[in-house]
Amino acid sequence: MSDSTAASGPETYTVLLYSDDIAVRDRIRMAIGTRPAIDLAVEFVDASTWEECRIILDKYEIDLMVLDGEASPAGGLGIARQTKDEYATPPPVCVVLARAADRWLAAYAQVDGTLTYPLDPVTTGQTVAAMLRARRNGAVPLGTLGHLG
Repeated sequence: MSDSTAASGPETYTVLLYSDDIAVRDRIRMAIGTRPAIDLAVEFVDASTWEECRIILDKYEIDLMVLDGEASPAGGLGIARQTKDEYATPPPVCVVLARAADRWLAAYAQVDGTLTYPLDPVTTGQTVAAMLRARRNGAVPLGTLGHLG
């Protein structure tokens, strides 16, 4: 970390949490924490439906979406795929899965990262930090063409 970054504090990113269950969103929020790494801070925006996700994506700059793969009626994998299909420059997406075996579905949905229940705070923080740093460094989320030219 440079001296200017140390003096100004961590960079703050906005993370969209999606689940139809507020308790699940709270567990995900607790596992990520407000400081997943020394150089990163996060602010959370919650959504409980796909329509709320859409409104938030249209109104705000979202740096990362963390979606509950077990949500109903719209699951996190479906929302991930729809986001990739409907937005020219979607944010990176991390889906929390009940089974590690469902990672093949996440690949089909063009998910950038996965976590599995029960959430381990260390693994969760490391995964989120890596995804936010990749975004900061210009990584293009899966399912997008990025900027040409």
